[in-house]
Order: sequence, then C-alpha cells, then structure tokens
Amino acid sequence: MPGKPSGLRRVARALSRPPAAVARRIRRATHAEGAGESGLGKLIELHAVNSAGDMLITVALASTVFFSVPTGEARGRVALYLAVTMAPFAILAPVIGPLLDRVPHGRRAAMAAAMLARALLALTMATAVATGGLELYPAALGVLVSSKAYGVVRSAVVPRLLPPRISLVKANSRVTLAGLLATGAAAPAGAGLHALGAKWPLYGAFAVFIVGTFLSFSLDHKVDSAKGERPAHLVRDAPRGRGRERTNRQERAREQTRSQDRPERRPGLRTVGSSVLSALFANSSLRALSGFLTFFLAFLLREHPLGGLSAAVSLGLAGVAAGAGNALGTALGALLRSRGPELIITCVLLCALAATIVAAAFYGAVAVTAVAATAGIVQALGKLSLDALIQRDMPEEVRTSAFARSETLMQMSWVAGGAIGIALPLVGRLGMAVAAGLVAAGVLTAVRGLLVAARRGTPHPRVA
Repeated sequence: MPGKPSGLRRVARALSRPPAAVARRIRRATHAEGAGESGLGKLIELHAVNSAGDMLITVALASTVFFSVPTGEARGRVALYLAVTMAPFAILAPVIGPLLDRVPHGRRAAMAAAMLARALLALTMATAVATGGLELYPAALGVLVSSKAYGVVRSAVVPRLLPPRISLVKANSRVTLAGLLATGAAAPAGAGLHALGAKWPLYGAFAVFIVGTFLSFSLDHKVDSAKGERPAHLVRDAPRGRGRERTNRQERAREQTRSQDRPERRPGLRTVGSSVLSALFANSSLRALSGFLTFFLAFLLREHPLGGLSAAVSLGLAGVAAGAGNALGTALGALLRSRGPELIITCVLLCALAATIVAAAFYGAVAVTAVAATAGIVQALGKLSLDALIQRDMPEEVRTSAFARSETLMQMSWVAGGAIGIALPLVGRLGMAVAAGLVAAGVLTAVRGLLVAARRGTPHPRVA
C-alpha cells in the first residue's frame, strides 16, 4: 500500500512531462530576442489565447448559421447575420478608436473587459445556438465589437512593448503568427467539441476567454502609460483655442502659451506624407478582397464545388490555402523587414491584381486555390508594411492612436467586401472579375503615391 501513492506520483509526473516541455518551448519562442524582458512575450501569448477563443466561436456560428441548413436558406441567414452584426459594426467602428483614446491609462483593463465580455456572450449564445434563434445575432454583434476593440488596443500596445532588437514589422509578425498557430490548433478542437453538441465550442470559448481576462492583467504596467501621446486623426483638426478645458493645469498652461504663439494643428494620418495615406488605400482594397472572398467563395463552393470535388473538400481547400497564405505572408514579413514598405505594398497589390485577373480568365480548382493563397499572403504583408510605415512616419505622440484608427478602417473595408460577396450572383468568373475590380481600385488610388514616396525615400528609416 505505501508504494501505490509513489507509483501514482511517478505516473502523474511522466504524463505531465510532455505538456511541460511543450510549454517551456513555447515560452522560449515567445520570449526570444528580448521579448520576455520588454513584455512583448506576454502579449504574444495573450493574442494566441484570443485567437483560439475567436476560432471556437467561429466554429459554433458556422455550424449554426451556414452548415446546418440548405444553401439558399444559409445565404439568407448569413445575409441576416451581416445585417444584424457587421452592418451595425461598420457604424460603431469609427467610434471604437476615439473611445479607446479616452482610456490610455486603462489598456490592460480594456483588453480584459473585451475578453470577459466575449466569455459572457459565449454563454448567452450557447442557449440559442442549437435553435438558431434571432437572439443569437445581438450576442454575435457583441462578440464582434469586443473582438475588434481588443484588436485596436493590441495594435496600440505593441509599440509600447517593442524590444530594442526587434522592429515593429517583426514584432507584429510574431504576434500574428502566434494567433494563426493558435487558430490552427483551436479549429480541430472546436470541431471535436461540436461533435459533443452545438453548445460545447461556446463553453470552450468561455473557458478560453476567462483565461485571457486574467492574462490581460499580467501584461507589463507600461502598457497603461500614455506618456507623450495625443489622439491621431484622419484629417487635421481645427486650431485649438486657449479656452479648451484640460484636467491637468500644467498642460492647460502650456496649451495657452502655444495658442498665443501660433495656432497648432494636431498631426493626422493625412498630414505625414503620401506613404501612410497610400498604404491605407492599398490595405483597404486588400481587406475588401479578403471579405469578399470569404463570403463569395463560401456560398459559391457549397453550391458549385470545384471540378471532381465535394462541397466540403472544395471549401476546405480554399480555407487551407487562405490560412497557409496568411501564415506564409506573416513569415515573409520578418524576412523582408529590411525592404521599403512602399515597395512591398506595391508588389503585393500587383500580385493580387494578376492573380484575380488570371482566375477570372481561367476559373477552376487551381485558380481558386491560387487566389485564396494569394489573398492570404498579400493581406498579411500589406498589413505588416502599413504598420511599419506608421511606426516610421507617425510622430511618437500620436502613433498608438494611429494604429487604432487604421485597424478600424481595415475592418470597415472587410465588411464592405463581405456585403458585395453576399449580394453577388454565384458565378465563378463574375466573382473573380469583381475581386479584380476591388484590387484595381487599390492600384489606381495607391500605387502612384507609394512609388513617389519610395523614390523620395526617408532620411531616417526606422524599419529595421
């Protein structure tokens, strides 16, 4: 009898060794190159948790809204989902950035609140997901808003946690890659939970987001520092008068002194040169392409599978290609970090345009796979390059706010592209032609400005 506890302990230790070894390797990877000392490593881990929770909710919603009904009804349900959730979000999105600007000292609390809100909403959705009732949609809207609120705060936080040896391009690449890996791990886990019942992925999401709530408060305290920051705007503000209210007396006195000397205009995304503005146009078209392909291919391949393949295999092929492309683009972002961001964005725009034109001309399994993979690559590289331009060209005092506003604009573009994808007839060549048109709009509005900015160069580039 005395030997049994010892034997059980040995078995428990043996079973715990592999997970512990995996955890140590993950910690070494996330904390490498000074990320552990700066606090970036904890943000990488938090983002992985966030991505896993979002994927579990996506699995539950997809099975309820899309896969559980015939194609015609599914299209109506997804259109309703877009109208009830994403359309209001398009209205709310411009408010998220300014709202978060007002809580620069509470970023950890804001991230924790976004996690906790999704945890509670997942429980709410669990009661409706089995029936697909209309109460599911307001809860899904809440999840979407909370997810994007977390996203804009995370974008604003990264510069605060940047290690000296890592550029912002590489830091964002590592954060994004961690999210993609977590998403890939959570997808089969969500499918397994769904096999137990429609509610179980949402119960899993609840547990994951509760963990994320606590992890948010483990971030470094400098995340909540707002030293030297001011809100960034897409356009210049009117001159600020001396009577503007300030909570800090010293700041009010400095403001009055400035207004006596000359009217001051706060820098915005349009005032820092053509690079950032052109990159915003380019990334908006790429994000619209992503939203369009997400919805259009989901319905098209279900109704008209690729030649010789089932609907499930066709959808899986497109999804895997897009995911692999996104991961590849994220990895390439680190390798290309010494290149000019303007040239990278120009190249990805032209590659996306070429891929969509070829797909429109030669629609088929190969073309669809290539377009999905290309969309994943160019979206990842375009976003990383936009982040690098904001870091390089935006003044420190408005940089974090600029990240929040650019992320909001990207999400609005994705919503617009998704709406076009739902409304379009399910004709493959027509869809690829529309996709080419979306990218062409980005080429026409952005490439000239990007090339002019690339030729001029920057005297002090900060993209390592």
